[in-house]
Amino acid sequence: MQRIFVTGGTGFVGKHVIRALLGQGLLVRALVRRGSERDLQGFESIERVPGDVLAPETLTASVEGCAAIVHLVGIIRERRSRGVTFEALHTEATRNMLGLARAAGVRRFVHMSALGTRPNAAARYHQTKWAAEEAVRASGLDWTIFRPSIIFGRGDELVSMLAKMIRRLPVVPVLGTGRYRLQPIAVEQVGEAFARAVRSNRSVGQVYTAAGPADYPFLEILSRIARAMGRSGVRTVHVPLGPVRAATSVFQALPFYPLTLDQLTMLSEDNVGDPTGFYADLGLRPEPFDVGLARMFGADRVAA
Repeated sequence: MQRIFVTGGTGFVGKHVIRALLGQGLLVRALVRRGSERDLQGFESIERVPGDVLAPETLTASVEGCAAIVHLVGIIRERRSRGVTFEALHTEATRNMLGLARAAGVRRFVHMSALGTRPNAAARYHQTKWAAEEAVRASGLDWTIFRPSIIFGRGDELVSMLAKMIRRLPVVPVLGTGRYRLQPIAVEQVGEAFARAVRSNRSVGQVYTAAGPADYPFLEILSRIARAMGRSGVRTVHVPLGPVRAATSVFQALPFYPLTLDQLTMLSEDNVGDPTGFYADLGLRPEPFDVGLARMFGADRVAA
């Protein structure tokens, strides 16, 4: 049986990737930072390797014999005082894992990037993701790159947060016009795509837009979440971006403040693309947003 080395396996997407790899009959060896072992409870069949993507020098032996490396490490927010930066966790970490793959003789490398990544991007998040992609493309390995749009499912960062706001607040604040468009994709489909890619020769050398079959303005996404929760609608209040940007420039370094200037920059851009090749090459059936939402909130509606 083939063994796959996974970084970022303790995260929201990582757990679904591991589950899909196991479902494909593959063995999984997961890199785990000390202190995060409990995040993989319920995955007793996988191997756990203690280590850090920023200190790969001791990991060569752990990667040897693996058929592929699936690299999922990434952050959405920096903690610069702790050395948690986009440059470190996106670009340097990717270069480290590429070097580790070459040292261990692992040819297959499947990489998580982000939709909106491009040269000359406005957001540093996308700039560092692009630098990581460039390193992957220049690696000489058999690579595949995924660029997901908003990934949703139980335990995600966006849809779950919006659902809590709909449930608890009389009105939900919307930054700006709310017309910026997103193309959500269920985490189960992303996990399955990674699992299929490690065995797919067709996906080698490909950059895939991993997104749902349709895009929606943010206001429509709020409405669809509310309907999935069994509500007839959601009341909103629009918050001008100017004052929010001014406040964010002052308070973004504080851990309790919910936004950064980089996130506001990305918010001003549509996060959409053409996922045709993603579904065709990996043999996936596009799942409508409402179907994924029904799965996500079905148990909550029954309980209510």
